[in-house]
Amino acid sequence: MISNTPPPPYYAVIFSTVRTTNTDGYAEINALMNALALQQKGFLGMENAHSDIGITVSYWSDLESIKKWKADLDHQKAQSEGQKTWYSQYKVRIAKVERDYEFSKK
Repeated sequence: MISNTPPPPYYAVIFSTVRTTNTDGYAEINALMNALALQQKGFLGMENAHSDIGITVSYWSDLESIKKWKADLDHQKAQSEGQKTWYSQYKVRIAKVERDYEFSKK
């Protein structure tokens, strides 16, 4: 589902990943992190796509909220486990959304 974001400006955190073959515990931690993100101040929504490369885009109201999410202790534990177990590579990009538009066939 496409996130219903407010009018710009807001921020997007783009998390691109290449996974290892080890999936032990990944689904549970991923679900926990998604639920925890929903509770964060400034969180606006999230979109995921997974194939050879996984891409998660989360939307935030401001840079301070993004910094607090990165510093969250449970999130840090998940990041550490991801580096050790689930990801062979990842890249995080933070972008300011200055304009958006949409189409919806109803």
